[in-house]
Amino acid sequence: MTRLTRAVRGLVTALAAVLAVTAPSATARAETGPRAPKDFVALRTVDPTILQEMRYFTPHNFVGERIDGYEQPVCILTRPAAEALHQAQLKLLRRGYTLKVYDCYRPQRAVNHFVRWAEDLDDQAMKGEFYPNVDKTRLFEDGYIAEKSGHSRGSTTDLTIVKLPARPTRPYHPGQPLVPCYAPQDERFPDNSVDMGTGFDCFDTLAHTLDPRVQGEQRANRLLLKSTLEGLGFVNLAEEWWHYTYKPEPYPDTYFDFPVSSKSLAGRH
Repeated sequence: MTRLTRAVRGLVTALAAVLAVTAPSATARAETGPRAPKDFVALRTVDPTILQEMRYFTPHNFVGERIDGYEQPVCILTRPAAEALHQAQLKLLRRGYTLKVYDCYRPQRAVNHFVRWAEDLDDQAMKGEFYPNVDKTRLFEDGYIAEKSGHSRGSTTDLTIVKLPARPTRPYHPGQPLVPCYAPQDERFPDNSVDMGTGFDCFDTLAHTLDPRVQGEQRANRLLLKSTLEGLGFVNLAEEWWHYTYKPEPYPDTYFDFPVSSKSLAGRH
């Protein structure tokens, strides 16, 4: 081996060593991804008594499969929204009820999943429960599906009220017979929620919070949820009895895309 060859080989070895130290490892690259801002929290750390039934982590939703971005069944919200829910929970607990959330922060990739599903007119597997009276070609025009969601800003939640003691809700099994979401409570898919007149995510005008056809106990239950939350800064979406946004929103113009996962909140000082 010549002196020049030995020198070149030594230089290459030294350069490789430097690159090995400074270059990120494959593991580090794999773990890098969008994270939640510091003022996002897991709801259970603010109020562990609020029930969580995160529907988009399961196949029991209008798409019929777990939705992109839902890596764990955890409710994530901005801290002001979570703390306001805690105050609402205290009020309801004194009356023998508890809140239950169906969805909280929703990443943009989940919204994109909804859009792809809505554009696939052949996929109507869950129509019998969630949109029996709506032609799928009208989901965008009628406002049931949109390319942006307030949930992605972190202060919007879908929720209901459960009478205590809370009964367990049996799991949904894909392929089981579907019943319209506006059927009488004892006929539609069981939910330990009080009777709100329709199930969650019902694409029907009967789901409008103040629809005049919804009366009696069902209307009273909707108004209990509405009055409790609106007294603490939440605003209801009139077309969905379950949909509330805390105001003022910390991020009124930002649509986040970090996954629904404890990892999105981890590693902060």
